[in-house]
Amino acid sequence: MSNPLPEWLEPMAATLTEKRFNDPEWLFERKYDGIRLLAFKEDTDVRLITRYRKLQDIPALAASIARLPARNLILDGELSWDRYSTYHVFDILWLDDLDVTALPLDARRALLTDLPLTSPMQRVQELRGAAPWDRACADGWEGVIAKRRDSPYEHKRSKHWLKMKCELTGDFVVGGFTDPLGSRVGLGALLVGFYRNNDFVYAGKVGTGFDQALLRELRAKLDAAEQPTTPFTAATGLPRLRQHWVRPEIVVTVAFIEWTNHGKLRHSRLLGVRTDRKPREVTWDRS
Repeated sequence: MSNPLPEWLEPMAATLTEKRFNDPEWLFERKYDGIRLLAFKEDTDVRLITRYRKLQDIPALAASIARLPARNLILDGELSWDRYSTYHVFDILWLDDLDVTALPLDARRALLTDLPLTSPMQRVQELRGAAPWDRACADGWEGVIAKRRDSPYEHKRSKHWLKMKCELTGDFVVGGFTDPLGSRVGLGALLVGFYRNNDFVYAGKVGTGFDQALLRELRAKLDAAEQPTTPFTAATGLPRLRQHWVRPEIVVTVAFIEWTNHGKLRHSRLLGVRTDRKPREVTWDRS
């Protein structure tokens, strides 16, 4: 008995991470910056639907999908924002009468390899090399996606797919910190900022990238610089619990994914402490 092709399947979404790793149980693909698009083929009828369930009219792509030999098909991919409107296909969810989402990723990729994709479709290739995220940043890509080889296709945001975006790095000045919670030692997060004209601007928290020795070392230095009031003169979103203020004397280097719409660091992590820069030298031009 054949299974009817579903009207819709929720696409699997990747979880953003600041971790970088290389593991044979994971594969890496380029992260494209475009429109997430599911392609539904039922005989010669083709529907192209975004992750927000908006129907797209792309005749050249629909014609290429209609010519594929499978009777019924659901493909997952990203439609790039270029003049070719390339459909970068990275997964298959349905083949003829079979729902293949329960198969491991490697098996689904093997099924996808057997399909004769033609322009404007392009099969997403596995990235090789020890640090594919470095290549992504060097080539101006948005980042990479890490995927567990044995993972099924889940209709939700999953930690079996991890999104590694290219990071920004820069220096910031510590203006405070929060107390640690649970078993953590030293401090919870650094409260950092930068100088803009005569203002000391709050840029957010940095709570990862520490080992225990550095947590204790920084806490000792920060305790010696503590003061009763905030040094930030331009600030929104300052923590109101377990916070301590310090004289802005320590400069740190931070990696982060992007600036939020509210001017805060997103997914930040500490890279190190600098002793060769004066706090007043730390400025940011976000224009």
